[in-house]
Amino acid sequence: MDSLRMRAGLGTRLRHVLELLDGDVAVYLVDLGVEDYRPRFTPVVGALLSLGPSPIRDLARAVSVTHSAASQTVAQMSKRGLVTLEPGEDARQRIVHLTEKTRALLPLLEAEWAATTAAAAELDAELPHPLGEVLDAIVLALERRPFRERIAAAAADREKSG
Repeated sequence: MDSLRMRAGLGTRLRHVLELLDGDVAVYLVDLGVEDYRPRFTPVVGALLSLGPSPIRDLARAVSVTHSAASQTVAQMSKRGLVTLEPGEDARQRIVHLTEKTRALLPLLEAEWAATTAAAAELDAELPHPLGEVLDAIVLALERRPFRERIAAAAADREKSG
């Protein structure tokens, strides 16, 4: 491994892995004829299929992202005609609905999801530990003790020893 990769931080390497995975999923979607759809839309589509029309807050919770991230994704989907937004019970709330355009894409999307799941299983077989299990373990460890606390403790330890 070259020295640049060794110096790259954890976040940089995680983003790079995500770019490699999502980039190839996006290319595969284009190969299927789905050109105006991004892989980051899939969790929202899946949540809406499971939950039905939902407020952005509920979608954020369902897909484990911040409200801001969910709102940005929904805005991108709305611009592409994949979802519509309607006012909720309270003026601040917006309810997200799948459009017929998205529903028409579902057979192609479901084919991509199945192929992606199979490809992920193949990738897992090549790794020393299945990627999904490692990611789940990371989330649990960070829920037990947030990274910020770990950084502060490491900084304090360095200060004491140096």
